Amino acid sequence: MDDRLERVIRQQLRKAGKQFEEARRAYAEGRDDPEGDAAAAARFGLPTDDAGAARIVCRRHAERRTVPVDAEGRPACFESGHPDCEGCAEDVRDGVVETW
Repeated sequence: MDDRLERVIRQQLRKAGKQFEEARRAYAEGRDDPEGDAAAAARFGLPTDDAGAARIVCRRHAERRTVPVDAEGRPACFESGHPDCEGCAEDVRDGVVETW
């Protein structure tokens, strides 16, 4: 029984290690524009500047910003859990975010 328990623990540790490495790799690649082509802003129909960053009005700070948008419709300034940021990301995905 000790061998089975040890094997199960090792399997779970390997699984956790793989998940950790996948998360670390995804973070290192960056979430703002993983393809590096600013396609997300165009996909959501947002006006962009010369560098391909979306021109949006930040509802949290009430200011104009040019920011990259990731594939999930979140601007680079997005802060998870903040109601204004969550609403902004929803508006980007729905195509009703205020732009300039």
